[in-house]
Amino acid sequence: MRHCAYPVLLVAVVSTAVAAIGHHLNLGQVSALFLAGTITYLALLERVIPYERGWHPSRREWGWYGLYFVLTITTSGVAQFLVTTLVGVLAVRAPTVPLWAEIPAALLVGSLAGYVVHRLAHTRPLLWRLHGVHHVPEKVNVANNGVNHALDVLFEQGVMQLALALIGFSQEAVFAVGLFVAAQSYFVHANADIRIGPLNYVLASPEQHRLHHSTDLSEAGHYGSDLSIWDLMFGSFTWRSGRTPVAVGLTNPASFPRTDAVLATFSHPWRRRPAVPSPEAGGPAV
Repeated sequence: MRHCAYPVLLVAVVSTAVAAIGHHLNLGQVSALFLAGTITYLALLERVIPYERGWHPSRREWGWYGLYFVLTITTSGVAQFLVTTLVGVLAVRAPTVPLWAEIPAALLVGSLAGYVVHRLAHTRPLLWRLHGVHHVPEKVNVANNGVNHALDVLFEQGVMQLALALIGFSQEAVFAVGLFVAAQSYFVHANADIRIGPLNYVLASPEQHRLHHSTDLSEAGHYGSDLSIWDLMFGSFTWRSGRTPVAVGLTNPASFPRTDAVLATFSHPWRRRPAVPSPEAGGPAV
């Protein structure tokens, strides 16, 4: 099961994309249903083959994580609306390449944009004050993948979608890539003992992403949540077989509000900076 769980997810991504595009289904509805199915599948795997039992969310945490999830989904929708509106004004031309070639090209462009934005979020103090919210939980699981600052989601999703839209990729290509990216986003956070072997050098995995959340900054690379090739190319790939983080979360937990302090969390970027800078998990001194 540890080795078969990921291929099953990949087959689901491809099958859903082919069926939805081939049968001209409502792509928005399919995306929503697919995301719900992906989260359910991974949540079940967390119980059947857990990586760390202590990382299971408590009933109270499920409530807070659910609130952040709703805020994240809503903000992502706002970003998509803004990008669609802007692209409508710019009147980007339709693509002239076949869909089979367009999809991998869109994946590479979107993945590179996501990598750059994510890495900047860990190296630019202002962006870190937004993105660091995601690193507050001292556990990594499917449920807390949605723990984000709304402006962080708006910035990251906006840049990625704008990069795809301005090049002029078709709706079908963006849909297919979106299914894969969404599945990967939750997959890499899964608290399940899933192993993908040599595929780690092409695709992102929970094995790598736990290191990204490590309190040890020397191993907290892996800014790609879908493809790992950019981490290899730009020197932020730290995974090796059997390597696991000692602990995950922030190096200095007091530098950010607790996850359950929602109002304090969302006002955090505008609060006075501490007098003595202190480096965070994968982030700059703030």
